Order: sequence, then structure tokens, then C-alpha cells
Amino acid sequence: MYPSPVQLRFQTRRSDSPWVDIVWTCTSEQVTRMTSVASARWGLVFWEQDGKAYASVTGPETRTGTAPVPEGATFTGIEFALGTSLRAVPTPALVNSGIELPDTTRRTFRLDGARWETPGPDDAEALVERLVRAGVVVGDPLVAAVLRGHRPSVSERTVERRFRAATGLTQGAVRQIERARRAAHALAAGATAADVVAELGYFDQPHLAHALRSYIGRTVGGLRDGEGGAIALALDQRLTS
Repeated sequence: MYPSPVQLRFQTRRSDSPWVDIVWTCTSEQVTRMTSVASARWGLVFWEQDGKAYASVTGPETRTGTAPVPEGATFTGIEFALGTSLRAVPTPALVNSGIELPDTTRRTFRLDGARWETPGPDDAEALVERLVRAGVVVGDPLVAAVLRGHRPSVSERTVERRFRAATGLTQGAVRQIERARRAAHALAAGATAADVVAELGYFDQPHLAHALRSYIGRTVGGLRDGEGGAIALALDQRLTS
């Protein structure tokens, strides 16, 4: 479905850690820009280009856009579970934004006033556990319970306030972003628009099309045919123009 040459080589794996959703790696080839897609999660990203190392905190994204890609770079990323956050930076401050971390080397990076060993894809959970033990990464148990489908014995206003404080987003925004991403995955895998509308509860195909434009930056046909250039849609797929 995605013709050669491959421009962004993504590999991903799910994590068993309750603090981590996905660990991913990527190599960029012959691409300088990509379509970014909406995401409800924050993350840490480490990359090397021309022998120099970089690290950044990425925030939740509420819309699609165009992002630069350093050509010839190799990346390792950690996508954190919903409900986790950084002690030093409120997640709402990261929405549609991010922070480049200072003093990064190939071996270490600086976060929350301390130096940490730069992880590879197999070391991500070990790093996160150290960050959790040090209190650098924290989580709200109420938000975690809500995400598991539990109904806490507090008001809906309290739930929404704490959910937004932990994630930077409302529960409704998270649902819309997650649904659009599932729809894009299904369409890229060959599902019809009618099937996606029925399965994911969109009102009709124009409703689906609007969500894809807003959160994914693609049309139904573009996802089906793999058109539109490099896209950070599915970390477990190879996507190109």
C-alpha cells in the first residue's frame, strides 16, 4: 500500500509499564517535512543527527499540522500513558507545544534539574522507572481509574478538572482524537468509510471526513491510497508518498 522509497521508517512496540503506552524508533530518509497528527499523549524524544544528540519533551496535539524532520536522523521516543505528567511542567502548558532539553549528549540528558542516561528502545522502561522513583514523572490515580472505566465517588466537575490537569485535554477531546486515529488506522488498512462510520459511531461519512481533516490531515482516499507525503500517523507502519 505504501510504495518505495520509504521516507520514514517507524518501528513501535507496546509497553507493559503502566506509565508507558508506546516505545518507538524512527529513521528519516529523503524527507524534510511530515504531516503531524493529533495526539492525546505527551512524550520524550531523543535523536541524533550528524553526530550530535538532542532531546525534547513533546506535548499533546489537538490538531494536525506540518512538522520539520531532520534528514538522516535516528529517533527513539517514549509515549507516556494518559494520566501521567511531569512534576516540573504541567501538561496543559505542553499542549500544542514542547520543550527542547538542554545539555544533551549521546549518553545523557538533563531533565528536572538532574542528568539521566539517554535510553535506547530497550531501555525506555528502565529510564521511566527511575524517573517515577525520583518523582520526576507522576500520575493521578483518579484519572487512571476513569480511563479504566471506573466511576469515582466525586463530582463530574472534579473528575473533569483533574483529568484536564493531568492530560491537558478534556475527556471529550481525548475521545475525539483517539477515535480519529483509530479511523485512520482502519482506513489505511483497507476498511471502507462506511464500515468505519458504523464501527466507530460517526454520524455519517461527512462527519468522518471532517474529523480526519481536523486531526489527521488526510482524506479517506489519501489514507486508503497512501498519498499525501510522509505522515506521523501509525508508529507501527511505514508511510511515504
